[in-house]
Amino acid sequence: MENEPPDDPGFLSMWRGIGSNRRFMDRLQDLGEGRLHDMDAVGVDVQLLLLTAPGVQVFDAAAGTALARACNDQLAEACRRHPGRFAGLAAVAPQAPAAAARELERAMHELGLKGAVINSHTRGEYLDDRKFWPLLEAAEALDAPVYIHPTPPPNPLIGPYLARGLEGPLAGFAAEVYLHVLAIITSGALDRFPKLKLVLGHLGEGLPYFLYRLDYMQHHAERPDLRGRAEGTKLERKISDYLRDNVWVTTSGMAWSPAIRFAQEVLGADRVLYAMDYPYQFDKEEVDATDALDISDEHKKMLYQTNAETLFNLNK
Repeated sequence: MENEPPDDPGFLSMWRGIGSNRRFMDRLQDLGEGRLHDMDAVGVDVQLLLLTAPGVQVFDAAAGTALARACNDQLAEACRRHPGRFAGLAAVAPQAPAAAARELERAMHELGLKGAVINSHTRGEYLDDRKFWPLLEAAEALDAPVYIHPTPPPNPLIGPYLARGLEGPLAGFAAEVYLHVLAIITSGALDRFPKLKLVLGHLGEGLPYFLYRLDYMQHHAERPDLRGRAEGTKLERKISDYLRDNVWVTTSGMAWSPAIRFAQEVLGADRVLYAMDYPYQFDKEEVDATDALDISDEHKKMLYQTNAETLFNLNK
């Protein structure tokens, strides 16, 4: 059938791991009492919901667009049923960029959702390609944060990871988002859309720890003849500037004090948000570890509450 997912070994690997796990599947699909019970058990007052990988991006443009609309309607209904407990990010189908921009506008204005989720590559393509920039333009105009969520690398990148069982959270997820965000930055997209807001999980997938090297080696991204371009893209700022000005990171799956404090130091305390990687990592000890962070009460409140309220307009 035309609308079946393509031959994507990353998708198939992820489905074998998650789709066969009843506990994960039940929690992923629960938008009611079960999820609220889990939130209460670990002291989470508000959860920002989003469609996890691979989302709608493995389908053709028509199917992906239709599924995104249906998912957003379902998500908005869950938020209406549980005001003050749930907020949501819209699913969009980048494989139809103009339709994705319209769907994001509908989701923000009509459904009250708070931004968009992009499950990284779309059939092997990334948002640095200018054909996707209508979606970035819409996100900037709508003040809609774009959460770039991991998914396994695409063909042909996945081969060495898959052969070693590293295509998922051990390595492939981080490598995929690291590549995607650097691709967006070095394409000049954030010069074209300087107010665009990108959000990354897992404390930025390693990017905060490479700020020095990224700036030092930036000239390698500005060479001519990259991917057939007659001229390289000359960036207006240092790569670290874009990461500090346009990127927010969450602590999902990374409840580790040294890493959290480092991200706060190099990106700014206003750029780091608490998150639990639910349901993949659902552990009360992660909350306890975050509670025990040796940071000021002001920065802890920013981490747990006010940064998210500001970024995602949760009080509106």
